[in-house]
Amino acid sequence: GEENLILLDGRHEFPFSFQLPQEPLVTSFTGKYGSIQYYVKAILERPAAPDQSVETELQVISHIDVSSPALLTPVLRSQEKMVGCWFFTSGPVSLSAKIERKGYCNGEAIPIYAEIENCSSRLIVPKAAIFQTQTYLASGKTKTFRQMVANVRGNHIASGSTDTWNGKTLKIPPVSPSILDCCIIRVEYSLAVYIHIPGAKKLMIEMPLVIGTIPCIGFSSRNSSITSQFSMDMSWLALTMPEHPEAPPNYADVVSEEEFSRHVPAYPPPIDCEEQLCCPVFAYIQEFRLQPPPLYSEIDPHPTDVEEIQPVSFML
Repeated sequence: GEENLILLDGRHEFPFSFQLPQEPLVTSFTGKYGSIQYYVKAILERPAAPDQSVETELQVISHIDVSSPALLTPVLRSQEKMVGCWFFTSGPVSLSAKIERKGYCNGEAIPIYAEIENCSSRLIVPKAAIFQTQTYLASGKTKTFRQMVANVRGNHIASGSTDTWNGKTLKIPPVSPSILDCCIIRVEYSLAVYIHIPGAKKLMIEMPLVIGTIPCIGFSSRNSSITSQFSMDMSWLALTMPEHPEAPPNYADVVSEEEFSRHVPAYPPPIDCEEQLCCPVFAYIQEFRLQPPPLYSEIDPHPTDVEEIQPVSFML
């Protein structure tokens, strides 16, 4: 039968725990047009008085192990573009780029291997960037928000010259892990290597990235112990920017010379625009103010773990 609990005046604490559901839970996330949030709510029922309740947010993360075979596969892309003006063609600009694997974790530096050949008559500039694409699906409609979260610039390449990136690094900033298994919100990443060609549209190739939560120890250059690897991966939980954050890219770095000459607004609407390279760079900084999702447990990532909750207190 139901027991009646009589409490005297004063402060009473009731520590408790509960087990998360067995089915996979989608990672907590707050984005441009929607969010995935979990809450714990405690209710105190009082006779002859309104119920008293308290609610606190519960952060959850669904693990992605970047050591899985699918994420250890190298990614290679190549593309070539003829550069000319009216009836005169100066020659092609060719670009090939490769990354060693598809999966990385926060804090890792991605080595980029690239070959750029400039047979045009123009001076070109190669660059690389990480893009985050948020996709929202509801009521049969889709809305997309795309933003640059990190970038790096290469050297100018003169006409008739070539350049090689033999592991040029681009560090992943503190961003939310990829969300790939949710039917209403997806968070995807890509690494773009692109070239600005004066007087012509940019040449760009994109390679898919997956930002995971469990690092690939075999590829790490840091201490190979699980503890240090785990702390490296979870650095994004600190809610702080890197010690020396990169400056936002110049407008001219992400918009072609043609668009620049026509005085296109620096931050055009980012929705449903595949050709557009840059969205508001400052937008992703706002996410760092929001508490990112921690692990089910910092020791054992299995979903059968018991989540410990701080005691809920009531004043009577």
